Amino acid sequence: MALFAVLATQAPAAGERQEFLRRLPEGFAYTRELVEKGVIRHSWIRVGASGGLNIYDVDSHEELLAVLYGNPVSPHLAFEVIPLARPESFDPAAYLTKWNSHDH
Repeated sequence: MALFAVLATQAPAAGERQEFLRRLPEGFAYTRELVEKGVIRHSWIRVGASGGLNIYDVDSHEELLAVLYGNPVSPHLAFEVIPLARPESFDPAAYLTKWNSHDH
């Protein structure tokens, strides 16, 4: 399992805005389906800006790419992908000990 935060922003090319708007309901349906399947754990729409933020739970980078580009509106979106780690999977004390031992 790998978690990714993905910020999607509307970015239709010149002359493609109508196509984007026409396909938007398909894009929302696709996202709802991923939420129902548990692929998207959290989904938010950005206030005051176009696009949204989703937290994806996938097995690999390749699966994430397939899910993102499987969206009917993906040709009209720009994605910012942020890999995530669970806080409990990181022990800062262990790393501080390791880093401090290299200073001497």
